Amino acid sequence: MRAGFPDFRLGSVLATSFTGTLSERHGDAVERIPTPQRLVDWLAVYGLAVDSCSPAQLDRARELREAIHAAATAAAIQNALPAPAVHVINDRSAQGRATAILTLDGERQWHLSSASCVEDALSVIATDAISIISGERDGKLALCASPTCQAAFFDTSRSRTRKWCDMNTCGNREKKARFNANQRKNPRSAE
Repeated sequence: MRAGFPDFRLGSVLATSFTGTLSERHGDAVERIPTPQRLVDWLAVYGLAVDSCSPAQLDRARELREAIHAAATAAAIQNALPAPAVHVINDRSAQGRATAILTLDGERQWHLSSASCVEDALSVIATDAISIISGERDGKLALCASPTCQAAFFDTSRSRTRKWCDMNTCGNREKKARFNANQRKNPRSAE
């Protein structure tokens, strides 16, 4: 990762990982794609390599990120999907010209056109969001139990009872806070 920027929080689901490029939404928010080049870096991590990104494209990407977050949050709590968010997701999905290709390993991979690569990459992300929000994929949208995070994530665990968007960050932080609170209540238990 580039020096001076917060690390990316990587997950296995493209759309919800993209919403994680802004974390701690209900605390001290951390912007993980503060520059166009940082978006290029994030896209490359997910196999959506683009040559460049303009400030306007970064703005469109952030608009998509927030739309996915709003729609996924509504779906997770079983509220009606917000019409403006649905419009942005559908618009970004329709704007791209990415095509799915099959690799020799039997995996799907995305091929981006050379004319508008950032728009193609955003189309792939929007399409992924549509597949999880619409219920096409096996899993469940949920919200992180961390009061400062509350990120939407796609739970594919067998029991569908995950509490944290990421156990290594939010889960550990919350467990550590509970442990420290218990230590303050019962100082002798540490001996």
